Amino acid sequence: MKKSKPESNPQAPAISKQLAEIAHIQAMEGNPLTPEELAMFTMFEREGWSHEKRRAYVTRKLEELRCDTEGE
Repeated sequence: MKKSKPESNPQAPAISKQLAEIAHIQAMEGNPLTPEELAMFTMFEREGWSHEKRRAYVTRKLEELRCDTEGE
């Protein structure tokens, strides 16, 4: 009997080999990427964002997070 290949999840983002390696190293270091982080980095690659645009996006998200936690 043939073993069937597991079906891929169409909802799961396709990640590059480089991003997969980075995610693996992060996990080995005890700091795995969250699904949200993986989705964000996948978006950066898919959209072809420059390093400057990526940095600005992450900085803005961190500032939003800081404002949300300060208001508590």
